[in-house]
Amino acid sequence: MSTRVEHALEQLKTNGVRITPQRHAILAYLMESMSHPTADEIYRALEPKFPSMSVATVYNNLKMLIEAGMVHELTYGDNSSRFDANVSDHFHVICQKCGKIEDFSYPSLEDVEQTAEKSTGFQIQGLRMELYGICSNCKNK
Repeated sequence: MSTRVEHALEQLKTNGVRITPQRHAILAYLMESMSHPTADEIYRALEPKFPSMSVATVYNNLKMLIEAGMVHELTYGDNSSRFDANVSDHFHVICQKCGKIEDFSYPSLEDVEQTAEKSTGFQIQGLRMELYGICSNCKNK
């Protein structure tokens, strides 16, 4: 088990969250795969290890992990939500053919936030940036 997963589990315990084997497996899968899976993909990946686990169990645990600040839910149009265990500031690039999502880092867009605040009067509390294109696998097909 990675140090990152261990640290996350300790943080959950500190916040009074009981660590079930399924919860541990879902969090570890998200942190180790970093593939932004859907709940169904998580269920299919873990079902062989946890045959009694339901899709509802996956959704309920994801909801708890989101509330605990360990996971972000990514919603893009009509597609199923995807889940991201990387809660640091970062952005996403999304393939328009296969839907693959990859993380990328970019310096702070603080100037964009400040400009938006000045021109609208809003107090900006966050931003989400997505870039769309064709991934290398789809491009080479």
